[in-house]
Amino acid sequence: MAVAVFDLDNTLLAGDSDYEWGRFMGEHGLVDPRRHEEENRRYYRDYLEGRLDIDAFLAFQLRPLAEHDPARLEALRRRFVDERIAPLVLPAGRALLRRHRGRGDVVVIVTATNRFITAPIAERLGVEHLLATEPERVDGRYTGRPEGIPCFREGKVQRLQAWLDERGLDWAGSWFYSDSRNDIPLLERVDHPVAVDPDPALQAHARARGWRVISLRAPAGPETEPCDSANPST
Repeated sequence: MAVAVFDLDNTLLAGDSDYEWGRFMGEHGLVDPRRHEEENRRYYRDYLEGRLDIDAFLAFQLRPLAEHDPARLEALRRRFVDERIAPLVLPAGRALLRRHRGRGDVVVIVTATNRFITAPIAERLGVEHLLATEPERVDGRYTGRPEGIPCFREGKVQRLQAWLDERGLDWAGSWFYSDSRNDIPLLERVDHPVAVDPDPALQAHARARGWRVISLRAPAGPETEPCDSANPST
């Protein structure tokens, strides 16, 4: 039994759920729209360029969860998933998830985006196992702080290793699909790394390492079907 690990944003989704949630909060009065959008864009550029300060970003990202009632947040999140995330779900991504399940693989989403945002997205995709950055809660309210290791860069490797150990699983035959240079540490760790619609830095790294490069946004075809059980290394 192998694990098939997927990044979420810009991999299974044609967009970034983190960034879209920030915009959605601004539109519904949870944050100052102009100021939050400026900061949101700045942090997103830092992420794309591989220089994100994860601690500073999480302080920014998680603060609104501490400032509002959880019931209001959850009601708004339901609308967010329906209105903003559903249109971003890539059909080819769903098909790839199905193919791995059909092979008997254990499917896992591993994402830096926090669990408040991503738990209902993973559920919508039919993925039971989610490793995400955990927002801390005390007495039923969010504190605005992360709990444990952020699920980012090397933190993804640490979190996945701990998850495998807990379940008696290992890395044998493992797959990881991602678009981002920030995921190179985990891509280097698995047996079958796959760059999905990669950013320029990951594209260059994948080509240099001889990794498979695919698109889940292109029309269906051989380049969207890397987990062929007859030749899984292609």
